[in-house]
Amino acid sequence: MTNSFKTYYVSQIDGNDTNDGLSKSSAFATLFAINRLTLKPGDRVLLARGSVFEGQFLQIKDSGTKESPIEIGAYLPEGGEKFYEEVLPVIAANGQGIWYQDYGTELDSPTHVYQGYVSSAVLLYDAEYIWIHDIEITNSAENIIGETYSAPYKMNRTGVAVTARDKGVRSGIHLQNLYVHDVNGNVYDKHMNNGGIYMTALKPANEDITGAARFCDITVESCFVYRTSRWGIAVGYTYAHDKFQGAILDEEAFLKYGHEHVVVRNNYVKEAGGDGITAMYALRPLVEHNMTDCVAQEINDRIYCCPKNRAGKVAAAIWPWKCKDALFRYNESADTRLNQDGMAYDADSGDGTTYEYNYSRQNEGGCVMFCLDEAIHNTFSHNVSYDDLGGTISPSLNPDALLSHNIFYVREGVPFVRNQMGGGNYTEEENQIIVLK
Repeated sequence: MTNSFKTYYVSQIDGNDTNDGLSKSSAFATLFAINRLTLKPGDRVLLARGSVFEGQFLQIKDSGTKESPIEIGAYLPEGGEKFYEEVLPVIAANGQGIWYQDYGTELDSPTHVYQGYVSSAVLLYDAEYIWIHDIEITNSAENIIGETYSAPYKMNRTGVAVTARDKGVRSGIHLQNLYVHDVNGNVYDKHMNNGGIYMTALKPANEDITGAARFCDITVESCFVYRTSRWGIAVGYTYAHDKFQGAILDEEAFLKYGHEHVVVRNNYVKEAGGDGITAMYALRPLVEHNMTDCVAQEINDRIYCCPKNRAGKVAAAIWPWKCKDALFRYNESADTRLNQDGMAYDADSGDGTTYEYNYSRQNEGGCVMFCLDEAIHNTFSHNVSYDDLGGTISPSLNPDALLSHNIFYVREGVPFVRNQMGGGNYTEEENQIIVLK
């Protein structure tokens, strides 16, 4: 018995959209041919190494299954061994791939934009069981006539956007070995699909029938995200934010409205305009073995200069938002730029956040913040902070943080508690503070 899985080949080098796309010798030429298809479970879309798909994009609304996911990856064209073996295929959207995003409700702050047009090089819209790997993705849009970089109502842009809306739980999204860079998004819009890799859940048209829109079994791994605005990697803001009010977060809310089995590992985020890596509204997310370098590049008066009614120049490197029992381990963060936050790690408005075995170095806003009274049951243990600046820790009115078995190398003259970021209650157990002279 033969299976019915199909493999579609796309080559900007020697393809033609009049072909059937079903072999290397009869490859399609453009991604537009793929967007017109209905993909089935087990189908593959392979892009030729050495191809550059300028002004093109992928918009996938089809789904695989757990046993037969849809794969989008790369192949080596015939005779290309000498030239293209180490080269990824490139999707260069250049501001194309436009779709409309609408959370269907205001967000947790009236200063957050919740609807508008978005340009995404790759969009997975209500899709599931998709594996995307070994592709270079850009969306610079630097030639848009009349647009200035810091324009307040500039279009949001993404390298990879993933959205759930009208099909309930969307499972099995696997992003691996992607090089996402030069995404020229909107520096102000925190929760649109805006930046390198961003996943969101939007309000369903009929939630009584479909159930809540949310994610399960999400993996983002071994991706290099470079020079993106605003975010580096974010999973996944939700329209159902009002179900997660208060400090103590009920696990049942996550099982109905939140995200489960979120893993972000082995990624390197460099020079993101705002935040580096964030898990949001997730139950027990695992964020490990990641590196952020020089993030929050644009959260300053020079670039963040026309916010209109948006408030707050705030960004940190690796942190959770409204998660329960989030685990951050073996991560490294260096050179986060100064802003109202600017620290490596931030236990923010969650229940039970644990940071362990992480390293931070010369982050201008310090090592770690325990942010306000809705961030509870936080543990910061067995971490190393080396020469973090501005002030090593920021208790920030937090009620109950535990700092244990950490090593803090503190530059002489730098306060251990950051100025104007104190006032919280925290417990210290067997930490070492070593003064750098």
